[in-house]
Amino acid sequence: MLPTTLVSSGSQGNGVLSPRDAARHTAGAKRYKYLRRLFHFRQMDFEFALWQMLYLFTSPQRVYRNFHYRKQTKDQWARDDPAFLVLLSIWLCVSTVGFGFVLDMGFFETIKLLLWVVFIDCVGVGLLIATLMWFISNKYLVKQQNRDYDVEWGYAFDVHLNAFYPLLVILHFIQLFFINYVIISDSVIGYFVGNTLWLIAIGYYIYVTFLGYSALPFLKNTAILLYPFALLIMLYLISLACGWNFTKMLCSFYKYRVK
Repeated sequence: MLPTTLVSSGSQGNGVLSPRDAARHTAGAKRYKYLRRLFHFRQMDFEFALWQMLYLFTSPQRVYRNFHYRKQTKDQWARDDPAFLVLLSIWLCVSTVGFGFVLDMGFFETIKLLLWVVFIDCVGVGLLIATLMWFISNKYLVKQQNRDYDVEWGYAFDVHLNAFYPLLVILHFIQLFFINYVIISDSVIGYFVGNTLWLIAIGYYIYVTFLGYSALPFLKNTAILLYPFALLIMLYLISLACGWNFTKMLCSFYKYRVK
């Protein structure tokens, strides 16, 4: 049964939260609750997180529909359950070990690669993108008639994680089966397959990000978030014309970073 809108028992008769209940809805309180649940695996809903990961490929709109239900029932857009983050971290570890194996890296080189992918590619870049999108959406996309609403930073980071997961699966898992035998070969089919996977992965990231912000009813002109598609396709065509192999460049970069 789908979640429905609930009225908090701590609200006053006019629908305004009492001071004590309002304190529980501050950003700090929500962040503390989220981080605390990281150490209580039994409280995490891993089955639901797996469902979200599946639908991020087949029907990402359904994932953001659940974010809307959470806002109605728990008065927050961002996730309050770190299960998705935990499963994503496991995916990062497994796929990175596979990447190190395919690139013939040693044990310590693979560990360095894992640290780089987790703390730079996912968390570091994610913090920058989430902060940038949080600022842009609150500064330029909030409707004039809804000044009391704003985009939660935690929600912006959740959108990044949602968009990053399909990209991770495509570039760090599916691509592994083609790297040594197809992609890094000095042939047209090699950089065509590799660059096409990059096109699909980054295109997925842009699309899922767009869905995340378009799901917020108080934002306007979210279609501009699809504009990077034009630049992406242009770079893809230029790469094919010039023979650039993005995957080969990435493998060389990773090998250089772990030396």
